[in-house]
Amino acid sequence: MENWRLAVLCSHLRPTTASKSSPVSPSICASGSENGQTNFCVFCKIIRGQSPALKLYEDDTCLCILDTHPLSHGHSLIIPKSHFSSLEMTPPSVVAAMCSKVPFISNAIMKATGCDSFNLLVNNGAAAGQVIFHTHIHIIPRKARDCLWTSESLRRRTLKLDQEASQLADRVREQLSFLNNAEESKDQGSSLTGD
Repeated sequence: MENWRLAVLCSHLRPTTASKSSPVSPSICASGSENGQTNFCVFCKIIRGQSPALKLYEDDTCLCILDTHPLSHGHSLIIPKSHFSSLEMTPPSVVAAMCSKVPFISNAIMKATGCDSFNLLVNNGAAAGQVIFHTHIHIIPRKARDCLWTSESLRRRTLKLDQEASQLADRVREQLSFLNNAEESKDQGSSLTGD
């Protein structure tokens, strides 16, 4: 069990794609379609009451539970009640509902744990360290000098405002424009047909 916890921690600090030799592998929800995978998803089982969990908060859209393999005391997860394997598959209204609960829930967690800070984290995809392929948000309570992330001791480099950075910004803006136009076209698609 301790090796598994260490592997989870390492996957957050140095995310890599899970392999057969890795002690941490994606849940069964990672394969196949969105439909039909909820029978094997640990979060879906918790939502249906088929697996135990310590529930902290619940409403019509989401559930907050204590993480069973916490990185810190009070580490919690906000989970949508509907199964979505990744953040990009999760409807914006569901993401908004989950995020709207963060100040309320995190304040209670910080007071209960005696912490004054927290990390808000989403691991989206295997390379980012996602282990359970059901969208979820981590609330990780923090204390000064807890040394949770090794990256905190790394020196951050100043962004060079050069041609490479400018080209990256242009590519991101291009993708945002493309995605925005595609979304607008989809919204207007039904009214543009048949004339």
